[in-house]
Amino acid sequence: MLEQLSANIWVAEGRCVDFHGFPYPTRSVLIRLRTGGLWVWSPIELTNTLLSAVEALGPVHHLVSPNKIHHLFLADWHSRFPEAKLWGPNSTLKKRKDLTFEAALTHVPPDDWAEEIEHFHVRGSFAMDEILFLHKNSRTLIVADFAENFGRPFLERNWRPWQRWIADRWGIVEGKGFAPLDWRLSFWNRSGLRQLRQNLQSRKVDHVVMAHGEIQRANGAEFLNQCLVWI
Repeated sequence: MLEQLSANIWVAEGRCVDFHGFPYPTRSVLIRLRTGGLWVWSPIELTNTLLSAVEALGPVHHLVSPNKIHHLFLADWHSRFPEAKLWGPNSTLKKRKDLTFEAALTHVPPDDWAEEIEHFHVRGSFAMDEILFLHKNSRTLIVADFAENFGRPFLERNWRPWQRWIADRWGIVEGKGFAPLDWRLSFWNRSGLRQLRQNLQSRKVDHVVMAHGEIQRANGAEFLNQCLVWI
């Protein structure tokens, strides 16, 4: 259930969920902070097998939603780990009023992990915003939907021909790794995006983990440059 990507950072793979008729894979990232507590990004379905693996790593201190789409399993995790803090951007907080969150995430990381994880806030769209996270020690950029990188084998197994046609035209496949076209078209002001691109490209990135698609385990900077081309 858990793949160690680098020191103190793991990836967990979940089942596909239906997103407007498209089967989307799910993925979590877990980081062990210096406190020993776990930071869990985009929690996936909490099976007994995953629960045992997570508990072997340490106590869960933080449950993080990167955007308003990645919230499905927050309540299940919080029920199992009630002491964990819930985090998300303001759009997630508005969507999940049934849950009690900490202050909304922005481009400024909370003190809980500011020394270990950097934030990049994707803004300027009327449809959605997202927080990107950079784990400094492993140089891993963590992206939810701002880059989708579906591999051909996954698409052949799970998506219908017309859906694969859309994936290719939208550029959410390996070789491009773009954000979905509908999100790209919703940005009313791209000056912030250009600044975001500049900030991201100034960082040292070795790995890129996205929620949907093939993980970039090497040449992270090269991949990042490609998936930001649309800006």
